[in-house]
Amino acid sequence: MAINSIRARRTLALAGAAGVVAAVLSVPSPASAHGVSIMPGSRTNLCYKDLLQNGSTQMPSNPACADAVRQTGTTPLYNWFAVLDSNAGGRGAGYVPDGKLCSAGDRSPYNFSAYNAVRTDWPKTHLTSGANIQLKYSNWAAHPGKFEVYLTKSGWSPAKALAWGDLEHLQTVTNPPQNGGVGTNEGHYYWNLQLPQRSGQHMLFVQWIRSDSQENFFSCSDVVFDGGSGEVTGLAGGKRSAAEVEALGADAENTEADPIHAAGHGEHAAAGEKLAASSNESAVAVPAVAAGLGAVVFASGALVFNRGRRARQHG
Repeated sequence: MAINSIRARRTLALAGAAGVVAAVLSVPSPASAHGVSIMPGSRTNLCYKDLLQNGSTQMPSNPACADAVRQTGTTPLYNWFAVLDSNAGGRGAGYVPDGKLCSAGDRSPYNFSAYNAVRTDWPKTHLTSGANIQLKYSNWAAHPGKFEVYLTKSGWSPAKALAWGDLEHLQTVTNPPQNGGVGTNEGHYYWNLQLPQRSGQHMLFVQWIRSDSQENFFSCSDVVFDGGSGEVTGLAGGKRSAAEVEALGADAENTEADPIHAAGHGEHAAAGEKLAASSNESAVAVPAVAAGLGAVVFASGALVFNRGRRARQHG
């Protein structure tokens, strides 16, 4: 009986210590970098610009964008630059499932699943087959790395879900130059892209692979090869020039974005502390309570064990 009692006390003490360790390790760490194509505009980028034009209703005018908001709310659009997977590590085909390329395989901290929808009425950028364009990619948070650029193959149909086998690799660009402020709506990386011969509607897909972490970003842009020069259709107000689209929301302050993702690169640490103390209170509260309970259990177990030990020494 005495041996069993000693074992029980030791087990209680060890369980308390394990509870403390588990609680500490369960505190989540947020992602911290972002970007999608803004020329040609990605689905999330253009739907966000459409949302800004209808701020009073918080509902984009574009039917595809509006349906996405009905499914997943406005939070993904206010974090339009965060289509990411923190553990992708450069993996693409065979890791990100077919049909989920536009949502980072549904591994983003935000629900971008609705932006995989197979439909032909997403906002579109109009381009010219064979032209040389300047591709612009948001540098909301700047990091070293490379960009893998793809375009759907000739004969692809927008009536089918996007799959890796539909894509032709066009170029790899490493650490391109930047323009504009980091952490702003229009700050971006930029480089030239020679477009191949295409006709009709296609998808431009870009995977940004960071070289300083495992985090990757994924971007889907609906484009039409019809002799255009960057004009966009499908937004409120009808067809707009590339310059007009770039100006939409350029001066808007995105106060609805997750504080970590809305901050510039140098502000991420402070924003992370702010988020932990405010918008993620529920996520932090459970580990904190668990840690407190674990400490109590540990202290109680230790106290019982020590009292039993003293009693045996004096018995």
